[in-house]
Amino acid sequence: MLRQPFFPIGGIKVDGEVTHNNAVTLRANVAPQLTGNFFTIDLSRARAAFESVPWVRSAVVRREFPNKLRVTLTEQVPVAAWGDEAGSKLINGFGDVFEANVAEVDDNLPRLDGPIEQAGQVLGMYRVLQPQFQPYDFSIDELTLSSRGSWKVVLDTGAELELGRGQSEEVTARLQRFLKTVTQVAGQYHRTVADVEGADLRHNDAYALRLRGVTTVSPEAPRRIK
Repeated sequence: MLRQPFFPIGGIKVDGEVTHNNAVTLRANVAPQLTGNFFTIDLSRARAAFESVPWVRSAVVRREFPNKLRVTLTEQVPVAAWGDEAGSKLINGFGDVFEANVAEVDDNLPRLDGPIEQAGQVLGMYRVLQPQFQPYDFSIDELTLSSRGSWKVVLDTGAELELGRGQSEEVTARLQRFLKTVTQVAGQYHRTVADVEGADLRHNDAYALRLRGVTTVSPEAPRRIK
């Protein structure tokens, strides 16, 4: 008797976080995937249908007598863009990468990149490194983990910093050495930290520095012929 079409679902009530979705988009994405009546509908499949909707991180679906479904949604909250600029991936605060319309998010989000299976590690490193720059009024625009395990940062000034490999403690130690001395080094060439174009911190007990408008090559020096 329960399998007969005598107990149709009379409505679906959605609550929770629905900033990026509305009744029209939910109906279009979910309705075709719902089958059965009030008693026979598979709640697990219904939950999966709602969680397949863009921006939905999780859904809780339950029956509400006499003939309705009640759905509580939790939407994704992006903390950074992920991957190539041309892509549509974002990463949430749990280190999960998801697809979404990036035009709907803040343009000032940092960009993270690396092997997808290490997304959580990249986010964790960002959270460790970003506070290191705040006393110097810098912020991280991009943080990349290469396939070989090397870290690279691009600051909001455009400066590119090669941080090398290692755990957060090792990378932070190299970065702190750089930040505590770069002002003095730049000053020797009548430059400020804002003039830093790039730095390579992968050397033992030292780093290589590129300053805007400064070269160590004499214009009179003869070119080496290969």
